Parts: sequence; C-alpha cells; structure tokens
Amino acid sequence: MEIIVLQHINIEDPGYLKDLMIQDRTNITTIELDLGEKIPNNLSKFDAMLCMGGPMDTWMEDSYPWLINEKKKIKEFVVDLKKPYLGFCLGCQLLGEVIGGKVVKTNNPEIGMLDINFLKKKNKDNLFSDFPKKITSLQWHSYEVQGLEENNDVTLLASSHETKYQIFKFQNHAYGIQFHIEIKDTTVNDWGCVPEYKLALEKQLGYGALEKFNKEAQKNMGKMNKYSKILYSNFKKII
Repeated sequence: MEIIVLQHINIEDPGYLKDLMIQDRTNITTIELDLGEKIPNNLSKFDAMLCMGGPMDTWMEDSYPWLINEKKKIKEFVVDLKKPYLGFCLGCQLLGEVIGGKVVKTNNPEIGMLDINFLKKKNKDNLFSDFPKKITSLQWHSYEVQGLEENNDVTLLASSHETKYQIFKFQNHAYGIQFHIEIKDTTVNDWGCVPEYKLALEKQLGYGALEKFNKEAQKNMGKMNKYSKILYSNFKKII
C-alpha cells in the first residue's frame, strides 16, 4: 500500500495507526505542511490519505497559507479521485469544509476522555459496523463541522453531547473523525508540550490538568488501541 499522511505538527502523526502500518510494511509518505513540505502534484499513485490534527484552525489561511493548497488537494483526492481518506480532528474539519460544510466554534470545547454515541447507520458501515453503540475516546477540540445536512453524499455515523458530527462519511470512501482514537501511550504528554494545546486543556479542566488527563487516557488506552485495530483492518478493505 502507498499511503500519504498530511501532518500539521510533527507530534501529531497517525500514532497507533502508524505502528500498524509499519507492521504491514506500508509505504508511508509523510508531508509536514507546517515545515513547508509540499503535497505532490500527482496524487493518483497513493492508495489512501490520512490527514491529522494540528494547533491551527481551518480558517487561519492568512497565518498558514499552505492550508489553501491542502484543501484543494484533499478535494482532488476525495471528490475527484474518490480515494479512501481518514481525517482526524483538524483533518475531519478540513474534509467537512471541502465538501460544503462549515467549521464553527463549539459551544463548549470538548477536552478529555468523553463518550461518542453511534447512530444505527453505523451497523451497515464498512469501517464502524464492528464498533459498540458507545465508546470513550480522547477529545481535544474547540471547533467542529456543521452544515452538512443538505449534502446527500454525507452520512452521519456518530455524535457526542456537544458535537453532532463526531464521525461522518462522504459517499463510502472518505471519513471525518473529530476525536482521537489513534493515540498511544506517549500522546497526551507529547501534546501537552504544545502551548496552544496546554492552554486549551487548562482553560477547560484547570491548572495542572495534564497529569490527570494522561492518567485517564492510560486507563482507556487498551480499548482505544483495540478500536484502532478494527478501524485500520476495515480501512484496508476499502483501499
């Protein structure tokens, strides 16, 4: 398999999913957009695209001008080439925007280990049919996708208390996942070193929240890794 990974900060890579890809001897092409690396002109050689999270937001094109080309390339890959796509957090929001939605500030930011509730439509979905009705996963976002209700190519698969579009798919090959199922043991502490992430965490959960957050993540790590394996195994089937 040839997979292209779009990253917006080096510590937000595919995490546990990357470990699984390496085990499979997958050819991974990582584009570190925040360091000025360019997305290849020819995307047709890639079997799938993963688009990860980051401290910036989709509307920050003045500060991060590479977002403009990234959106064009995601649209080309997903809409024109119709190739498999997984977008996490910012990657979810970028997908939502390029297929006609809007990204807005969440009324109450979701930061912590929180529940995601699946809708019945997940039972027939290629990626999530094996998932239970409810899972607990890491959330760390202040913006969300809205306005996809009129797009007949979009299926809503899961929501949370604050965020409607926790998981949605475009047609049957591109998925937006607002939460972080891909994390591994080191993730929370690594992300806690990013000033924007630490500020959001402490604003939501109080000073010194990182240690508590990490402990809770570790408690749930086994289940999240199990769900990541299911997701990865099913994603390979649609590639």
